[in-house]
Amino acid sequence: MFIGHFGAGLVAKKFAPRVSLGTLFLSAQFIDLLWPTFLLFGWERVRIAPGETPGVPLAFEHYPLSHSLLAVVGWAVGVALVYYFLRREMRGAWVIGLAVLSHWVLDLVVHVPDLPLYPGDSPLLGFGLWQSVVWTQVVEFALLGLGVWLYTRVTKATNGKGRWGFAGLIAFLVIIQVGNVFGPPPPSVTAIAWVGQAQWLLVLWAYWVDRHRIVR
Repeated sequence: MFIGHFGAGLVAKKFAPRVSLGTLFLSAQFIDLLWPTFLLFGWERVRIAPGETPGVPLAFEHYPLSHSLLAVVGWAVGVALVYYFLRREMRGAWVIGLAVLSHWVLDLVVHVPDLPLYPGDSPLLGFGLWQSVVWTQVVEFALLGLGVWLYTRVTKATNGKGRWGFAGLIAFLVIIQVGNVFGPPPPSVTAIAWVGQAQWLLVLWAYWVDRHRIVR
């Protein structure tokens, strides 16, 4: 799942309008922002396996620090607490924590059974929606569409940067999604890790867009 997580970040703006979209993107995609770094350090493992799962050329072999349910709960609490101590805003902290947790829930829907409950000898969960490329895209684009609709109802652009910058951000997310589904497999795990780091640019883009929009 890719754009579905960003869709969740957009949806979260409805429930925490004072929180920047950049922070909500960071929260909803937090564990996938950690994961590339953990790959580079060799703490987690992924295997390039085109054809093993329809539409997903990767087999996630070991990622308990970023993607076990217990770890994600810990990350959610930690990110929420950091926001609360910085902003002293309880509602936003709750929404941010739930946005972090939403990542695991959405992954549970699409992943084949590879998500651990806790680090160590854990059962592996996953409902396997990835087995259907079509239905996976339906769910992801529906989440994105819902997020765009809610975000544009909650906020309005104050200038062209807020209007066209947001449109460009959404278009870019869609292009990445299409490339992930129909493009060639990545050349190496190292390439996956470094390209994954580029997601921080999407977070910064969202911060910039949100500065040029106001809550209705």
